[in-house]
Amino acid sequence: MKDRYIELAPGFRISTVLTGLWQIADMERDGNTLDPLKTAPAMTPYVEAGLTTFDMADHYGSAEVIAGTFRKMHPLGSQSQMLTKWVPKPGKSSFAETKAAVQMAMDRLQVGSIDLMQFHAWNYPDPVWLDQLYWLKELQQEGWIKHIGLTNFDAAHLRIACASGIPILTNQVCFSLLDQRAAGDMLHVCEQYGVKLLAFGTLAGGFLSNRWLGQAEPSLENGATWSQMKYKRFIDVAGGWGVFQELLKTLHAVAIKHGVSIANIATKYILEQPHVAGVIIGARLGQSVHVEETLELYGFDLDESDLSNIQKSMSTLHKIPGDCGDEYRKPPFLTASGDLSHHLENMPKPYDAVQYPDGSLKVFSGTPWEGMAGYCRAVRKGNTIHVSGTTATHGDKMIGGEDAEAQAHFVLDKIEAAVTSLGGKLEDIVRTRIFVNNINDWEPVARAHGKRFGSIQPANTLVEARLVGEGYKVEIEAEAVVEG
Repeated sequence: MKDRYIELAPGFRISTVLTGLWQIADMERDGNTLDPLKTAPAMTPYVEAGLTTFDMADHYGSAEVIAGTFRKMHPLGSQSQMLTKWVPKPGKSSFAETKAAVQMAMDRLQVGSIDLMQFHAWNYPDPVWLDQLYWLKELQQEGWIKHIGLTNFDAAHLRIACASGIPILTNQVCFSLLDQRAAGDMLHVCEQYGVKLLAFGTLAGGFLSNRWLGQAEPSLENGATWSQMKYKRFIDVAGGWGVFQELLKTLHAVAIKHGVSIANIATKYILEQPHVAGVIIGARLGQSVHVEETLELYGFDLDESDLSNIQKSMSTLHKIPGDCGDEYRKPPFLTASGDLSHHLENMPKPYDAVQYPDGSLKVFSGTPWEGMAGYCRAVRKGNTIHVSGTTATHGDKMIGGEDAEAQAHFVLDKIEAAVTSLGGKLEDIVRTRIFVNNINDWEPVARAHGKRFGSIQPANTLVEARLVGEGYKVEIEAEAVVEG
C-alpha cells in the first residue's frame, strides 16, 4: 500500500494525493470572479485531512493567488506544498523572461522560493525549450526554485533533459485506466533517471465514477465542464461509450467488494503503478469537497484478482495513440478545445530562412562549426531540402550527455527544425544517413530513429564512422522532398 506521503527529495515531502486547482480556471471562464480572501479558506479541509499538496499553474486563473492567500492567512498554510507550472508562449525567449515568470509565481504565491516549478514546452524542434530549462536550473542554483519538474513531456524529451544535466524531479502526465501511454517508454526513462510521475486525468474528468455507470452517452454541446469536453474525446478514441460502460461495470464490482467507490478503484490502480509519486484530483473550491472519499484510498489494497479483472477489461480498450503530451502536439488532438493544428502551424519557425540570389533558401542553427567550416544547417533548392550532417550540438553545449538515444532524439529535433523552417515537414523526409561513433550504440540510435520515422519510413543507412568532436555519439543527415 502506498503511504499517504512520499519524500521526493531530501526535505521535500508531498501527499500522494494532490489537490488540483485547474477547475478554478473553469469557474472563471463561467464568468465568476473569485475573491481570494473568500475562496482561500476552502483549502482548509484538505490540509486538515493531511492532503497538504496543491497543484496549479500560471494559466489556471487566480489559482496561484488563492493558494498564496491561503498560505499567508491560515495557520496550516506553512504545512502545505504549492506546486505550480510555467507554460511560456512559443518562440524566442530570454533569461530575463524566465526570471520574470518565476518572480510572478513567487509574488502570487507569496513565497521566497517555488517548491516545484513544472515546465511545459510547446514545440520540441525549437531548442528554446532547452534554453528555458537551463535558465530554470540557474534560478534553482540561485535559490528561486527548490525543484524543477516537467509537465506533458514525452519519454524522448524527458530523456534529453535528464541526460543533459537538468535535475528533473517529476513529470506530470495524463495517466488513467483509459490512457496507459505513461506505462510505456516513460517508465523506462523514469527508471533510468530516477524521475517520478505525477498523474492527472486519473478520473477522466469525473467519467470514471459511479455517476456515469449505466448512463446514456452524454452530449457535450451544452453544459459540459472543460474536463468533460476533454476526456469524452479520450473515451471516443478508446473505443466509445459501450466499451467504457463495460469498464465501469468491472470497476463497480471491485468497488463493491472493497466498500468504496469506482473513483477510488480507478485512482488506486494508478497510484500503485511504478514510479507514480502521486495522483492529482481536481477540486472545485467552495463547491464540493470529497476529502472523506479520498482518504478511503488508504484503507484498502487491490489484490491479484482485482488487478486481473481490471486489466482484462482494460484490454478491450483501444490504446490512446502516441506518447505522453502528444494530445497537445499532434492528431488526434485530445484537448477540450479540440483540433490545435492551426495553433501549431502558426508557431514561430525555429530558424530564420535566408534567401540567396540563386533562389535557394538556407537556415543556420548557430553552431560554431557552421561559420568555421562554411556550411549551412540545411538548404532548399526547388522542392528539395538537404540537411547537413547534424550532431547533438546546441550553442556551446553538447546535448544528451552519454545517452546515445538522447543525442539521437535531439539530432532528429534539429533536422525537423531545419526542414520545417524551410517550408517542409518531417513527413517529407525521404532519406536519412546515420553515423555512429561506436557501433555498440547502433541499437538505441536506431530505436530513436524508429520512434520518429516509424510511420514515414524513409530510405536509411546506418554505419560506424569516426565523428569529429569529443563525446558525440551520433551524426545524422537527411533529404526531404516537399510536394506541392
